[in-house]
Amino acid sequence: MHSPDTDTPRGTPAAAMLNGLTKGMPGNLPDTPLQHIGQRGWNVLREDLPLPAAVIRQSALEHNGRWMRQFVQAHGGLLAPHGKTTMSPELFARQLADGAWGMTLATAHQIQVARHFGIQRIFLANQLVGRQAIDYVLGQLRDDAHFDFYCVVDSPRHVQTLADAARAAGIGRPLQVLVEIGVPGARAGCRTTAEALDVARAVRAQSPWLSLRGVEGFEGILSNPDPQELVRQVEAFLARMLDVAAQCDHEDLYGDGTVLLTAGGSAFYDLVLKTLGEARLSRPSAVLTRSGCYLTHDTKKYRDAQAHLVARNGGAGADEDGLRPALEVWAYVHSRPEPGRVIVGMGKRDISYDDLPAAQRWHRPGPDAGQPQPLPDTAQVVRLDDQHCHMRVAPDSPLRTGDMIQFGISHPCLTFDKWRAICLVDDDYDVVAAVSTYF
Repeated sequence: MHSPDTDTPRGTPAAAMLNGLTKGMPGNLPDTPLQHIGQRGWNVLREDLPLPAAVIRQSALEHNGRWMRQFVQAHGGLLAPHGKTTMSPELFARQLADGAWGMTLATAHQIQVARHFGIQRIFLANQLVGRQAIDYVLGQLRDDAHFDFYCVVDSPRHVQTLADAARAAGIGRPLQVLVEIGVPGARAGCRTTAEALDVARAVRAQSPWLSLRGVEGFEGILSNPDPQELVRQVEAFLARMLDVAAQCDHEDLYGDGTVLLTAGGSAFYDLVLKTLGEARLSRPSAVLTRSGCYLTHDTKKYRDAQAHLVARNGGAGADEDGLRPALEVWAYVHSRPEPGRVIVGMGKRDISYDDLPAAQRWHRPGPDAGQPQPLPDTAQVVRLDDQHCHMRVAPDSPLRTGDMIQFGISHPCLTFDKWRAICLVDDDYDVVAAVSTYF
């Protein structure tokens, strides 16, 4: 398996301006460039930030970047992290510096943000639909010869629409597309191999306006309560992708360049790298996986997925060498209205809630404060309101109003989108930097 050229220009984020109107920032903060936040001398445990506040532990962030780079390289693949997870140009730049091939995105808005911050290679894991979106992308391709863009197609009608637009735009090179493989009853994508080949042939017929560059799918739409059966379903789905890829190769439907075989969310990227890496085509191919949540990981949804991945790989990536949760939310205890109940000042406006957050540690600020202490398993989040968290605790729990609680999150995408700026902290919770988001 060969890799396509990875020597693309890297974007440099411009400075966002933060002040007291920015959620998570002190109320008296004057207009301050984001890159100066690490110079303020703040510490979370000293109460230098108003709570609730989301923070990212820098040591875990750096560890996760190294871990994923090594994992993907060891399997001979490429990584295009899904930018929808963080929508943070500073984190995009970090991922590209870690060796990412490019960024995966899902919407026209996300493309616009990435382009504003100089991202030069984008894989749109979605259909490019609508006049505004199509015109914007084609304009970017026409005006920037270094911009490398890919999207997916799943119908001859859509192929025709894109070909007509590319012809009219006169971008001087073909729009690069991949045929998308889907699952009946789920999201977009061709339901059968015959449909996929019809789409691929339609793309070939629209040369030089379009170029077929590979086959795409997303195995994360599959579900099954039995983990072993789910693995079998994922492997069968990936085998369908390989079958389509091989038949496209046999019919000489691909355009110039390395054939891309791409799938892989944040749960099954190991299977994607292994299975799609078995492709035997007559031309060079590369496996592109698209995990986004690896960078900050979590304490539930992707922690559980990682445990299954470790088991599938004979323990590789276990314990301290595996991914570490980096994103967490801190909040104050507001009330202890009943012996077994604590009300915390954090809710659905602050943290993801498709899985309830995990209350992990607590801290009592003050001149004699030590390090945060672990909370017992009896301390559990039982409900989230818009701005309140209901916790069940033991009647003799020491928690009281003003104590600080650290929550682990599940599904980082839905925590990132609630914050315009997030502080990076070291292991002593000194604020060392900040990142911006654009949702």
